[in-house]
Amino acid sequence: MPARSAPFDAREPSARGRSDVRPGRSAQARRRLFLALAVLVIGAGGFSLVGPMVHHAVRDIGLPLHHADIIRQQARDKHLDPALIAAVIDTESKFNDDAGSSSAGAIGLMQLEPGTARFIATRSGATRFSTADLATPQVNIAYGSFYLRYLLDRYGGSTVLAVAAYNGGEANVDRWLVQASRRGHDFGVEEIPFPETRAYVSKVLRLRGDYRATYSSALRL
Repeated sequence: MPARSAPFDAREPSARGRSDVRPGRSAQARRRLFLALAVLVIGAGGFSLVGPMVHHAVRDIGLPLHHADIIRQQARDKHLDPALIAAVIDTESKFNDDAGSSSAGAIGLMQLEPGTARFIATRSGATRFSTADLATPQVNIAYGSFYLRYLLDRYGGSTVLAVAAYNGGEANVDRWLVQASRRGHDFGVEEIPFPETRAYVSKVLRLRGDYRATYSSALRL
């Protein structure tokens, strides 16, 4: 949940209520259905006939990918790794289109706060902005991708720093960089003092690799 207000807030992200988004009932129902299907098929000895279908269903539960066309478009337009966009979406909302708002007001697939979205709208030259638009996958992924591009540019192309700022705020990352410089060593994932942000960055980096390996064709890698 990126927060444009984060530069003025040095608290840990969890204190701002970013981890209370849960999958909607429809997503949970789909997962239960897929799991039940897998059990029934294997139990009936028909795996050889419908194995591929079960494989894709199980993969969709563990490593979902939706809106691949939008992700490819935004990656191309903003010169991003599509697997990175997918990894952030998975970490933020597990590709749940019905993802609700956190207590901090973050919305949609990439869990954007209205303040962040207004900053993006202004910076990108958008003529109109409505918070309700963030519930639309096309708008949410476009805005989230813009913010990722902005953060990558701000931190010299460092994925670690950009993803850390997406979660923990730019002001916190700036302060950590200064502290690391004073200690005379480079800043890495292990240097992130917020446990939630450190785990968040590690997860996004791992998932990026998983999406590249699993969906290279769908993401046109």
